[in-house]
Amino acid sequence: MLPGSSENTLHNMITAIKKEKNAVILAHYYQSPEIQEVADFVGDSLELSRKAMETDSSIIVFAGVHFMGETAKIINPKKKVLIPDLGAGCSLSDSCTPEAFKREKALNPDHVFVTYINCSAEVKAMSDIICTSSNAEKIIDSIPKTKKIYFSPDKNLGKYLVAKTGRDIKLWNGSCVVHEAFSLEKVMDLMVLYPNAKILVHPEADSPLLKIADYIGSTSGMIRFVQEDESNEFLIGTESGIIHQMAKKAPEKVLIPIPIAEDNTCACSECAFMKVNTLQKLYNCLLYENPEIVLDPNIQQEALHPLMRMLELSK
Repeated sequence: MLPGSSENTLHNMITAIKKEKNAVILAHYYQSPEIQEVADFVGDSLELSRKAMETDSSIIVFAGVHFMGETAKIINPKKKVLIPDLGAGCSLSDSCTPEAFKREKALNPDHVFVTYINCSAEVKAMSDIICTSSNAEKIIDSIPKTKKIYFSPDKNLGKYLVAKTGRDIKLWNGSCVVHEAFSLEKVMDLMVLYPNAKILVHPEADSPLLKIADYIGSTSGMIRFVQEDESNEFLIGTESGIIHQMAKKAPEKVLIPIPIAEDNTCACSECAFMKVNTLQKLYNCLLYENPEIVLDPNIQQEALHPLMRMLELSK
């Protein structure tokens, strides 16, 4: 943090500089509360993709992980897209390298490659259509039943889609380190303490947790469920950053993050990649207009088609 600067001071400085530079700040639900509070829009991957496409700002600052910044750049090739820290990666994206994906494409030429948005620009460029957890079922249902499907890179979301759609889907062997870390044993303990609580789980979580969930859905879906459901207590099975927005929109509800398997002081699940971004880095990013997301123009153009297919089908 700048010498003598407080969180409020940084917040005000960011607000002033983004206005001066005609910049917009997009933040994922998993970002820290102070970043969510200074953002122009907070959402899930699908919502943020739409906002990135709709903005008329000259600069997009994406407070999220690297593939999200790449997605914004693909959709807005002529705009400057910044990210507070290029080190904000993703275990799912890392599990699906362009080289390995290319090999699978060559081995499965008769498959439609549906790829979760948590992947690199290079992998998007080789995909037939992109999806998010919000629209994955709809995307799968849009593909003729005569077609074979290869889903990557999240095997847990893929298994969930197989169960929901009844389709025979070939799955990439990737997973999210955050969503796979939830402890079923600790959930059971919480169910004893909160017998009336409903369990909300992201489809990236492992199957045993999905089997006991009252609701399975995207981050935005979870927030809507908490707002609309009559229950007062909820066990939240996704990255704990979402609780900030849940508490704002449903302040009367009791929200308990589901712990991860290993001992941890916060008793919740946090994505180390998402939390790499800080308010200070966000300010520096805006001030110096760096780090900037720069993509190969050919990859950028090729990746645009499967993304636009997703956005068209998600209307």
